[in-house]
Amino acid sequence: NMSKDALILPEDFPKLQNDTFLRAARGEETEHVPVWCMRQAGRYLPEFRESRAGKDFFETCRSPEACCELTLQPLRRFPFDAAIIFSDILVIPQAMGMDVQMVAGKGPTFPDPLKEPEDLQRLQVKVDVAKELGYVFKAITLTRHKIEGKVPLIGFTGAPWTLMSYMIEGGGSRTFSKAKSWLYRHPEASHMLLRMLTDVIVEYLLGQVAAGAQALQVFESHAGILGPSEFQEFSLPYLRDIARCVKDKLKEAGKDVPMIVFAKDAHYSLEDLSQSRYEVVGLDWTIDPQSARERTGGKVSLQGNMDPCALYAPKERISEIVKKMVEGFGPRGYIANLGHGLYPDMDPENVGAFVQAVHQHSKRIIKQM
Repeated sequence: NMSKDALILPEDFPKLQNDTFLRAARGEETEHVPVWCMRQAGRYLPEFRESRAGKDFFETCRSPEACCELTLQPLRRFPFDAAIIFSDILVIPQAMGMDVQMVAGKGPTFPDPLKEPEDLQRLQVKVDVAKELGYVFKAITLTRHKIEGKVPLIGFTGAPWTLMSYMIEGGGSRTFSKAKSWLYRHPEASHMLLRMLTDVIVEYLLGQVAAGAQALQVFESHAGILGPSEFQEFSLPYLRDIARCVKDKLKEAGKDVPMIVFAKDAHYSLEDLSQSRYEVVGLDWTIDPQSARERTGGKVSLQGNMDPCALYAPKERISEIVKKMVEGFGPRGYIANLGHGLYPDMDPENVGAFVQAVHQHSKRIIKQM
């Protein structure tokens, strides 16, 4: 039996048994279409709610054991083809010295958001990622051991613009008008902040790979509140920098992990995103699978994009929706997922039906090819 100490070293991990997700990410042939769900470790699972009961959200994020358990819970229930480490995108603003709290019924809240460019002086410029975010790395390493090679483990980060929008807005918002006003009033300061965030994110992602992450997803969740030209100026260059820097550094170390970019509601940028060095482009449900394929011209694998609300449908209907989706994307270079995260009131049974439908329909389609 392995000693407790062995589980904290990012080496001698159990051999990967199901690499379908990694092969699909690289556009290789698979026996079935791989599937996972954003927020698969989430409140829709009674065991998740039980584990989290009475505990502070970010305290849970800082406990490698808790993150590991929450990451593994959905795998005990469903034959997902990948796991994603349980964490939060806002650990980066925290590491830069900002206070973030998870307020019940309100979501993430910054008691003291950035208001003016001079507030950037409050931020930690040089972040010691191993010191400030080492708890995420420990969670990844522990989970890689405990997952026993069942499926690959995905690490992730928020993207610069999405993090900036929270840091200025102070929480969620329909318009994000405070954050967007910076782009128009303070473009230089905005670029300064985005650059600071990019530098931390690159180190953070490299640390996740060193800790054992086998793929990386970059969440630009607030892409859709920007118009095409603002996206071109304040989001895309940084998304590209992240992929380029991470890939170049990994190459030096003789490593390579697939990277996924998920810029929600940024349909206008699909072509650009497919030429940004990410192997996979994640899609929300507002994009037609076939047109996404045509517009990305086979340059990348695609991930998505069932409307999460389709999970409220009866199981037979879910199966039909999945069949149409898999046929639309085609089974090669495709990772099935939702177009956004699972919602807390969804029925786990229906999530199971979704996973089963992806495997079933895709196996049949691949056999017929």
